[in-house]
Amino acid sequence: MSNLFSYGLQQKGSSSLPLAARMRPQNLEEFVGQQHIVGPGSLLRRAILADRLTSMIFYGPPGTGKTTLAAVIANQTKASFQRLNAVTAGVAQVREVLEEAKNRLEMYHQRTILFIDEIHRFNKSQQDALLPAVEDGTVLLIGATTGNPFFSVNSALLSRSRIFELYPLTRDEIAVILDRALVDKERGLGKLAIELEPEAREHILNTADGDARVALNALELAALTTPPGEDGKIYIDRQAAEQSVQRRAVRYDRDGDNHYDVISAFIKSIRGSDPDAALFWLARMLDAGEDPRFIARRLYISASEDIGNGDPLALLVAEAAFRAVEVLGMPEARIPLAQAVTHLACAPKSNAAYLALERATHDARNASDTGVPNHLRDTNYPGAKELGHGDNYIYPHDYPGHYVKQQYLPDALSHRRYYYPGNLGYEKRLRRWLEATKGLPEEKDR
Repeated sequence: MSNLFSYGLQQKGSSSLPLAARMRPQNLEEFVGQQHIVGPGSLLRRAILADRLTSMIFYGPPGTGKTTLAAVIANQTKASFQRLNAVTAGVAQVREVLEEAKNRLEMYHQRTILFIDEIHRFNKSQQDALLPAVEDGTVLLIGATTGNPFFSVNSALLSRSRIFELYPLTRDEIAVILDRALVDKERGLGKLAIELEPEAREHILNTADGDARVALNALELAALTTPPGEDGKIYIDRQAAEQSVQRRAVRYDRDGDNHYDVISAFIKSIRGSDPDAALFWLARMLDAGEDPRFIARRLYISASEDIGNGDPLALLVAEAAFRAVEVLGMPEARIPLAQAVTHLACAPKSNAAYLALERATHDARNASDTGVPNHLRDTNYPGAKELGHGDNYIYPHDYPGHYVKQQYLPDALSHRRYYYPGNLGYEKRLRRWLEATKGLPEEKDR
């Protein structure tokens, strides 16, 4: 292995490399985006420039600069820079690299930086093989992952590494990268005299969705497949751009944190009574291939936790959507899901039942002397009457309104109230009923 980065920086002018690889920044001055971690005065920037690095993990979506940062470090460091790809490397190869690093340190006093691309694909045994060398300083680890490392990297490695999260690039940042590629005659497309029309540019920026690699690949394909005009220029119009990148890739990982982030946004949009946002997140999940049964189960939960008795029908709507998913399957099931989502988002909200259960659970776990009062005990077995079970129980149906005041909680909790209905939807009726029968304490007494 060499100290040169494996994308072939020694062949940086080679036209055989994809445009995205040729345009990869070689230093921090060329790097675009991620100013929160490599901007002037930032910790990582200072560490790279001073060649005083510690183990770290770069985490973020594709095309945001994780591998590029590793390339910048490879060019900056005096340490031996080695690279492995977690998709192809096995434990034996990992141990071979670590042994070489140990010999290099002992014989030449040279550090080794080990860059592992897609580190989230390393299994537990592969990660465990790395740990001793990282811990004793034999190697300085730099990992890159599109998956949240807190889900995929073991805690021992995490505790010895700094986590840097990279964000999708902005449209302006991708525009800078496109413009560089168009004028750079050594590594880019500057020798081709390309005229990128405004509508074509907008299409590429929109469909790239924060991924510089997607934008550069689209530009290169459009340039190489569009014949020059009579004046020798290559005119890339909207049609050529659309053919080069026809559909935005949906950023979604069913096994990673994006899965949980999107479903969180979905549920919070329903809770916040925003049907448009809820539909957007639903569409994103369905378009990415999320299991519709998972979505339907979450609607079940939301119908009770966030809506509850504000609209009791919400639970029935959620149940009907779940049943429709099982009966219809996709793609038809997306329609009842959309109906359920919009119903739940627009329904009056109440978490009173959920909070009531939390309060009751606390007492059930912590309160003492909570035996069943004698008058509430079962009387349907021989000898119950002799024990006094059921004595003094009052039958509510014998009274007007089918209600009579009576203690139903254990003696030690007889003063407690758990359920406080809200003032929206159907729950307003429940509140009036409880105020008329039991009375409800003020908010401060809860």
